Amino acid sequence: MSDKKGITYFLSGGGTGGHIYPVISVLERILKDDETEKVYYIGNPKNLEAEILKQFPSVKFLPVNFQGMPRKFGFKFIKWLCHLEISLWRALYYTFKYKPDVVFTTGGYVSAPIAFSTLLTKVPLMIHDCDAQPGLVSKTVAPFAKIVSVAFEDSVNLLDSKNIHFNGNPVREAFLKVNKEEALKELNFTPSKKTVLVMGGSQGAKTINSAVVSIAKALVEEKNVQLIFQTGKKNFEEVVSELKKVFPKFEENKNLIVRPYFDNMFIPLSAADVVISRAGSVSLSEICLSNSPSILIPYPHAAQDHQRKNAKKMVEKGAALYLEDDDCKGENLDNLLEELLLSEERLAEMSQAASKLAKRDGAERILEQLKSIVRK
Repeated sequence: MSDKKGITYFLSGGGTGGHIYPVISVLERILKDDETEKVYYIGNPKNLEAEILKQFPSVKFLPVNFQGMPRKFGFKFIKWLCHLEISLWRALYYTFKYKPDVVFTTGGYVSAPIAFSTLLTKVPLMIHDCDAQPGLVSKTVAPFAKIVSVAFEDSVNLLDSKNIHFNGNPVREAFLKVNKEEALKELNFTPSKKTVLVMGGSQGAKTINSAVVSIAKALVEEKNVQLIFQTGKKNFEEVVSELKKVFPKFEENKNLIVRPYFDNMFIPLSAADVVISRAGSVSLSEICLSNSPSILIPYPHAAQDHQRKNAKKMVEKGAALYLEDDDCKGENLDNLLEELLLSEERLAEMSQAASKLAKRDGAERILEQLKSIVRK
């Protein structure tokens, strides 16, 4: 190592929670490690990562205004290439100024400039791909990364690397510290009732929201189910408006919690007997860590159809039921919920299957591997 006191890290990953939270999980461990000197996070200042990083005042945020690649050739694509070149120069500037000993990214377009810059600067690079179907950036940079980490075991054969590790998705420390009893108490819910969590990701999911709005009243009043409904920040006001039409007094019902988003997602997940969710890889990792049976409705327009592939891996392992977005209607969702909630044996089997898929030490393993390639 150099004559510095400790290790200087560059971290990057952004755009969606699926690329951000795995980095945050590793960041939590890095900040507690005695060998850490400085940590810098490279991301888009207009994206979610900039907001999340405010929780870590000791980490300096380095902005890169870079967006996803257009799918068609044209003026937008040429403009994107110009932005890529500008962002690459900015990444090189950051590298020469702050002198990182190692770079860690989770793929996605935001991390592309700093990942590509390591080719020119010879700074060791480790990447982590979160999905069953690796993304374009991961495929491109995997051959020159010192270490490649994957969340799904089958992905080991889909990336060109001589040093690849199946670590699972790293998860935030809070998910390892709360139990169901504590979570129900935090939500003022009753342990004797079944609890269902609906989550469409940080941005929400209109298809899922509409289906849940149509069955919410029957679930919480007639079936006495406790329902936690995360609508997504963009869709919250619309959902509340629609709920008031079909369930005018929903705010008075103690079985129902409607929120745009949970910063402490580990609480509702730990409380849930069944989770209704999209199939982003980080959501699935957190669902498994909470031992929760799930009904998965993959986002049909996800890049390389990765959500559908993620969901089908969960179904194959017996941890989830599957519903296509086009079939996500109130009646279909209600039927699947009833199928699960009326069978304690089925719930127990799926919970056990989810638990077997959980990787509880992913962040620790990644940090250990990351430190093994630090520039000497």
